[in-house]
Amino acid sequence: MYLPQIHDERTTLCNYLDVQLDAVRASSYGLDDHQARRAPLRSALSISGITKHIVYCMKQSLSGAGHQEHDQPFEAFFASFTPSEDEDIAALLETFDEVRDEYMRMCRDGGLDAELPVGPMPWVGMNEARPATLRYLYVHHVEEFARHAGHADIIREEIDGAQAAELLAAVEGRPANDFVTPWQA
Repeated sequence: MYLPQIHDERTTLCNYLDVQLDAVRASSYGLDDHQARRAPLRSALSISGITKHIVYCMKQSLSGAGHQEHDQPFEAFFASFTPSEDEDIAALLETFDEVRDEYMRMCRDGGLDAELPVGPMPWVGMNEARPATLRYLYVHHVEEFARHAGHADIIREEIDGAQAAELLAAVEGRPANDFVTPWQA
């Protein structure tokens, strides 16, 4: 958990990204694969699908920054919200952790003004990749990851009533206090 402090811009952005990634990961805490695949809302989103999509986003960024082992065709975007039969939650989380480590190293080590290609984003009329700075990418990812962490919060609460603060307290091993009791099944 990151508490407010005075940091430079890059550290602040990286900390915000890390907090959102913690929230996405914690949303699966204690779920079996069947529960993680459930899409209890009107959309097709599930905890597994959100986890897979966040991995896609991190890999796209790493690829754009020159980590060619993460190249993936744009069409992979459309499949990134739905896990295949062989992608159970344990495998998705293992990939999430591996890619997250590499993504956060890039965040903590790179200059914010370095450029990389982002996109395409046809849903906003951008059909080709365009250059952007890492600063833009990280601010965009704070937004993207926070949006999906919120989706995961709602989905998880619908599955079994668990809430984000309770899940994070359980994952981090924090004791109960007057505001939060760590989640238990």
